[in-house]
Amino acid sequence: MSRNISTYAALTLAMLVWGLSFIGTKIALTSFSPFVCIFLRFSLASVFFMAILFLTGIPHLTVEQHKKLLLTALVQPGLYFAFETVGLTYTTASTASIILALVPIVVLIMARFMLKEEIARHNVLGIILSVIGIIILVAGGSSGWSLQGYYLGNLLILGAVFSAALYMVLARDLGKTLSSMQITSFQVLYGTAVFMPFFLYNLPSIKWAEASWESYGAIVFLSVFCTIGGFMSYNYALTRIEASRASVFINGIPVVTAVGAWFILGERLTLLQMAGGALVLLAVFITTISRRPTSQLQNTEAS
Repeated sequence: MSRNISTYAALTLAMLVWGLSFIGTKIALTSFSPFVCIFLRFSLASVFFMAILFLTGIPHLTVEQHKKLLLTALVQPGLYFAFETVGLTYTTASTASIILALVPIVVLIMARFMLKEEIARHNVLGIILSVIGIIILVAGGSSGWSLQGYYLGNLLILGAVFSAALYMVLARDLGKTLSSMQITSFQVLYGTAVFMPFFLYNLPSIKWAEASWESYGAIVFLSVFCTIGGFMSYNYALTRIEASRASVFINGIPVVTAVGAWFILGERLTLLQMAGGALVLLAVFITTISRRPTSQLQNTEAS
């Protein structure tokens, strides 16, 4: 029972900080370009994880394990943030949100073929309800809402969907032999290296002195809470439950973002948005109340 509580507490924490990360990113982007924000966020977090590795001892990983970790970092944060950031410059946020709601469905399919996880009826129901809830949540906040244009942007957001789904499956597979701390540490370190060329390219145009303290604070929040706390929590959960079940918590992020924007940015939720958010939370509940399948892989992480 305590193990279940810690797992779902970790997923809830990841959902909360990642939901608020959109608000933090919006504040940070008032002073920095997208790729500069991403690099600063992960480079700051990498300092923390490098310190942890030196204090606890750098693990002796095999070349194959390093290859898997590098591949994971190339996918998330690499490809995911690249696709999402560039895609949002071509398509609308509403369209992107709906496309990103497909992540649990893609995870379900990938986990079935790559991890041999069974597809349970309650998982399918939870995923369907969560997607419907997000559509209602997005549609309820705008008038004349429709899926329109911007085919290139939509394709890029779809690339983010597959990147996020592949990351969840890869992290679940790595959890068989590595601890959540090891996965997160090398994911952040390799991710920082991935974005370094983009940062160096933008370095001459950065106006450090003109950046607001709010933007600097947002970078720290994104690094400490969203990158360090969020990834550690989510990777921890992925070593204990199926990727398909954990992925449904991601659909709670728009609810957290909407509520956070209400209090921090002064935005207001409509009744229709509240209904959509409630449906998403119901989907998360349905997906987590059932008993864990006996076929679930044993956790190998030392507690």
